[in-house]
Amino acid sequence: MTNFNDMLQKAKEMQTKMKKIQDDLKKIEVEGVSGGNLVKVVLSGDYEIKSINVSDEAKNESQNIINDLIIAAYNNAKSNLKKKSSEEISKVTGGIGLPFDMKFPF
Repeated sequence: MTNFNDMLQKAKEMQTKMKKIQDDLKKIEVEGVSGGNLVKVVLSGDYEIKSINVSDEAKNESQNIINDLIIAAYNNAKSNLKKKSSEEISKVTGGIGLPFDMKFPF
């Protein structure tokens, strides 16, 4: 029974570490760019848009192109955030690769 208790204790420790890393990840910010830096989007760790910067050069484009650039910059930021989140979680889990939003049953 000791092995089970040890496993349970380690799982609880992992849960505590994961909760801390999830809280820490919400505080980070990543940037996404598109159009050769014509548009920049900054996302927080919980995928909230913090800022959108459309360069003066991009403002000369049609609204459809600006919209596409904003979407592309957001998607780039989202991808960067997923990579950063995975890196941070991997540090805690030792490379197990648990999902960012994993919930433990205890």
